[in-house]
Amino acid sequence: MTKDKILWTDDEIDLLRGYVLFLEEKGYEVSTATNGPDAVEMCRQQRFDIIFLDENMPGQSGLETLGFIKEIDPSVPVVMITKSEEENIMDMAIGNKIADYLTKPVNPSQILLTLKKNLHKREIISEQTTSAYRSDFNKLGMQINDSFSHADWEEVYRRLVYWELELSEAENNMDELLLMQKNEANAAFAKFIKRNYAKWFEDPDNRPLISPDLFKKRIFPLLDQGEKVFVILIDNFRFDQWRLIKEILSEFFVFDKEELYYSILPTATQYARNAIFSGLMPLQIVQMFPELWVSEEDEEHKNIHEEELLKSQIERFRKKYSFSFHKIFDTTAGEKLVEKIPQLSNNQLNVCVLNFVDMLSHARTESKMIRELAHSEDAYRSLTLSWFRHSSTYDLFKSLAESNYKVIVTTDHGTIKVTNPVKIVGDKNTSTNLRYKAGKNLNYNPKEVFEMSQPSKYGLPSPNVSTSYVYCMQDDFFAYPNNYNHYVSYYKNTFQHGGISLEEMLIPFVTMSSKK
Repeated sequence: MTKDKILWTDDEIDLLRGYVLFLEEKGYEVSTATNGPDAVEMCRQQRFDIIFLDENMPGQSGLETLGFIKEIDPSVPVVMITKSEEENIMDMAIGNKIADYLTKPVNPSQILLTLKKNLHKREIISEQTTSAYRSDFNKLGMQINDSFSHADWEEVYRRLVYWELELSEAENNMDELLLMQKNEANAAFAKFIKRNYAKWFEDPDNRPLISPDLFKKRIFPLLDQGEKVFVILIDNFRFDQWRLIKEILSEFFVFDKEELYYSILPTATQYARNAIFSGLMPLQIVQMFPELWVSEEDEEHKNIHEEELLKSQIERFRKKYSFSFHKIFDTTAGEKLVEKIPQLSNNQLNVCVLNFVDMLSHARTESKMIRELAHSEDAYRSLTLSWFRHSSTYDLFKSLAESNYKVIVTTDHGTIKVTNPVKIVGDKNTSTNLRYKAGKNLNYNPKEVFEMSQPSKYGLPSPNVSTSYVYCMQDDFFAYPNNYNHYVSYYKNTFQHGGISLEEMLIPFVTMSSKK
């Protein structure tokens, strides 16, 4: 096993021989230097895993030496050691991206702690995380088996996402075990939905928070309390993606409430997002506002009437809120919205729909390059995070953090990586979505799907008397028998939505306030 190499630079290095021997006994290879120029030259000759650097050396100071070392190897962790506790020296050292800061006299335990943090942190975290997940595995399995309510499933999904993010940071072989547990959870969740979904419309008072409830139960009450509300709906945005972005936003915001709510079926933009803005189920939209509903057969965009639907909901509840509505499809539109923030402050309610994550999901299906960049769940999350850090959306949140808005972040549905094809046959008017089909005379294996032969029971319209809706569960996707192999190879391992899974149905609704 290769030893970790340490360079210790101190003009009184002879007085530190005890520490050097201590580290060598611990299995480290230690080189020493008595001045900055020698340390810099040694860094040119070989690579060190970590460098201990005295700040107060005659001639070239520790801070000056640090600058030269970082030019040679920007990634090497440097631990500054000093007798001084002056704040400006600490600030300069931290500004030069030191890994740690120790004040003399140092002791062996401090040195070991620094080495563990900077050299062995990843493997220690990996080992601890793996051990913790193993001990929680059986408990989580029992929790999956004992989940009988919508609140139970919310807790299960929170736990699964927690472990998914924790294990993604660790170097271990737990991925397959977690995937197996997620599949087990999704299979049980699909059974829960099949048993209970229709009851949610028979007894609305005993159902979870669902798409048409958001404005009535969460947003209107805030407005009625005199709050100004800015709603940001990110299309196709999962809970795990939110948890990564939350870390960035925590610099600017306090999270008042972080909920999971249930997207309606189909978990597709046409149905779920229109239900959010109208406060109605799709069947009610067709009955009350037929001119605002775009059917499956129509060629036009399925969400062209969202602002009118929101206006109708505000009027239906006899509210007088002033509001604005914005759709952002690219960086230019996002930048223009950021510039308009001061003007929008006169409104009680501002709503913004962001389409980037949805476009990323579709691009991953259609572009080989994007598939490579987002080849796994972790890579897909990472790509979302990278977009957010460098997007006008990040600027939008920073601008809102300077205001007194209650900011709400939510979505209309999530997405799932599909791997297993399920055969179905339908006519040319059957909907094209890979996770659900709406049409007449559909031919499929009823054991492989969730079928709605009476759509009205589920709040869905029926273009024809014999129209039915069928949904994929877990990580299945629909494939037609003709040209089957080509179809399967094209769509396998892509991210899709419309069906029944924890990832698609249990989605974030977050209320937050500026730290200022």
